[in-house]
Amino acid sequence: MFGLRFDFRNPAFAGTTAADRYESAITMAEWADRLGCVSITLSEHHGSPDGYLPSPLPVLAAMAARTTAVNFTVAALIAPFYDPLRLAEDMVVLDHLSRGRVDLIVAAGYVAEEFAMYGVATSERGQRVTEVVTTLKAAFSGEPFEYRGRRVKVTPAPYRPGGPAVMLGGSSQAAARRAARIADGFLPSVPEVWEFYQDERRILGLRDPGPCPIPPGPQTLALAEDVEAGWEQMGPYFLHETNAYGQWLDQSDGAGPYQQAGSLDDLKAGGQYLIVTPEEHVEMLRAAPFPFAMFHPLCGGIPPELAWSSLRLFEQHVLPAFA
Repeated sequence: MFGLRFDFRNPAFAGTTAADRYESAITMAEWADRLGCVSITLSEHHGSPDGYLPSPLPVLAAMAARTTAVNFTVAALIAPFYDPLRLAEDMVVLDHLSRGRVDLIVAAGYVAEEFAMYGVATSERGQRVTEVVTTLKAAFSGEPFEYRGRRVKVTPAPYRPGGPAVMLGGSSQAAARRAARIADGFLPSVPEVWEFYQDERRILGLRDPGPCPIPPGPQTLALAEDVEAGWEQMGPYFLHETNAYGQWLDQSDGAGPYQQAGSLDDLKAGGQYLIVTPEEHVEMLRAAPFPFAMFHPLCGGIPPELAWSSLRLFEQHVLPAFA
């Protein structure tokens, strides 16, 4: 089993147009669907100098039109920047376009520049997240509901009974406890806050959700026949990604697995990024309790042709080992 993730960072040194990057990702989604991919995840940020995807729903619609089985997740949709009712309508339409294959992870956001761009106070994050989640869940019922003092109904009713799942993401105790109260699940940015989600569910008399879903191991993995050559080619893009995330996190109250790194040696030592041969990847998967491969093929602005080289090695040398 395997999944893909995209965020469409496109720094200038990558030498790729945004249009070409979007087209390549949609083609990769079609390729992955044909090979039995189980999940494709898109992320969003706003006003990023490297073109980080600001609007995941149109891209998911395009991917849904080119696939038939793979499930999609937005991880995470930054709730404070959305009109809840319009978002509900867009999600219902996407639910029909995909025939029930799209879910949401909603988050409060943490990048100060984004809140300034939208004119939203960071102090309103919790309130806005709660309104988005409760509005979506009410709209997905297919029934009329109260919204800001008036009676409304979102039509058509979702394709999937009950509509897309609406989960929460976050890195704080408040986010974890909020998820237990109002959402369908919780995906923490860091494992330390999972215990607060478990505790709040216990207080509410809900089933224990079990262990934290963040898997151990590297966050980003790529394949290369020559590992050192792979680091020379892909390493600068990994370095760009971790430093861009790390800068956001250092300037905010966010938490996550990314830290700024000064060199490729620092990056390799951190263990968040890994390049292996196909044979090494097969052994890693065989040793895992649950063999699942997750790829971020265009990570940090990796050019499409280089991303395809890693994916083709997976197709030609790793997947056959598990046929």
